Amino acid sequence: MNGNHFDVIVIGVGSMGSSTCYQLAKSGLKVLGLEQFSIPHEKGSHGGQSRIIRKAYFEHPDYVPLLERAYASWHELEAATGEKIYHETGLLYMGLKDNPLITGVRQSASLYSIPLDSLGVAELKKRYPVFSVPDQMEILFEPAAGLLLPEKIIPLYAALARKMGAVIHEGENIIDWQLEGDSVVVKTSKTNYRADRLVLSAGAGMGRLLPAFKPNLTVTRQVMGWVKPLDPAAFRKHAFPCWTLAEPNGHSIFYGFPALDDVDAIGPKGFKLAYHGQGEETSYDKIDRIPDASDERLLLDFLNRYMPGTAATAAALKTCRYTNTPDEHFILGQLPGTAGKVSVASCCSGHGFKFSSVVGEILRDLTLHGQTDMPVGFLGVERLPKSL
Repeated sequence: MNGNHFDVIVIGVGSMGSSTCYQLAKSGLKVLGLEQFSIPHEKGSHGGQSRIIRKAYFEHPDYVPLLERAYASWHELEAATGEKIYHETGLLYMGLKDNPLITGVRQSASLYSIPLDSLGVAELKKRYPVFSVPDQMEILFEPAAGLLLPEKIIPLYAALARKMGAVIHEGENIIDWQLEGDSVVVKTSKTNYRADRLVLSAGAGMGRLLPAFKPNLTVTRQVMGWVKPLDPAAFRKHAFPCWTLAEPNGHSIFYGFPALDDVDAIGPKGFKLAYHGQGEETSYDKIDRIPDASDERLLLDFLNRYMPGTAATAAALKTCRYTNTPDEHFILGQLPGTAGKVSVASCCSGHGFKFSSVVGEILRDLTLHGQTDMPVGFLGVERLPKSL
């Protein structure tokens, strides 16, 4: 078993897992990363070409210190690889003034002195004529927000981890894991491995790896689309920002991105938009249905309401999965009852990718020292129902 013994095994080499493999290997540990699919892939939560990063965090202001470090870590990744993976486009927030999107953005910005511009509808129309929103909507703009490129980032982290000595296996399914004495034993479709520590970052697969979690996790199917606009120049990233809009009904949030240059557009061309509301419930094992006319209509109806005349059809449709916790916050920390041998980073409720750079650092600290200086107590497993 000596050849199959590692200091740390990381299950799931996606957003959080790839960053963690890199940070652990960089610290001199013998690391094994196990990914059942390819790196990257479209069967989880990180596919889709682009992800927003922002500091005026409407979900909860406690995330802002983590974001401060995440921004720095993304720039460090660019410096280490010579690759451009973050683009500062700015970000529009649009919604009624009492909508949680707007009140949350204002709260985080006020607490942490995050620059925000307040725009009227006339100013919005002047800057970005494609938008047509109700006069009563409040419009905020965060200049330092932008987008990340997940399909570039995950392979970069995996490559850096391998360069530092990590062993990363793709296409290897996890059957089971268990504590055995002072070690953790992981059984896969190919063999058994043993390690001193284990990190679980398996996204929608967490309910299978931790059955006690399953009743408290909801996996949803989310739809995203790419549209080839009638006026492509208006949607280029030097002229068009990222955006998010909470509809007046109080339930639906849509968001979108400028069209990427060919060098960055891994996948469909055009400008992207997606639905952030409650998607169709699915599961880890269920094969999500292929996007269809109802998915296209969801997105095009939104465009007709708020960006009329943009396009008549979607050029491409894709789906991804959200793994939602009851309070929609992450699960990040050490797993109770494992004597600090098992850490968890997953189930991010659809807003986790932007944090994956700093999460790798946090899991490195937890693995090496059993604690971290980053303020993650509000994300700990202990807050969840006692059944976990």
